[in-house]
Amino acid sequence: MGRVGAAGDNAAMESFFGLLQHNVLNRRTWATRQQLRIAIVTWIERTYHRRRRQRSLSRSTPVEFETIMHPPASQAA
Repeated sequence: MGRVGAAGDNAAMESFFGLLQHNVLNRRTWATRQQLRIAIVTWIERTYHRRRRQRSLSRSTPVEFETIMHPPASQAA
């Protein structure tokens, strides 16, 4: 990131918003902004964070990584 017009500057956010539009916004219409806000937050928390794999986390999802790094107390003892 840095130079104006660099190809990789917005790639991550464009990918995120493309997925958001395809999976949430284009599926239906909402009567209120609050309904849309809930649909977006629900999609991010239930689907996006639980399924996307991250290179910095050894190709695991954030939920998988947290499980590995912080095992339940019953397993730790």
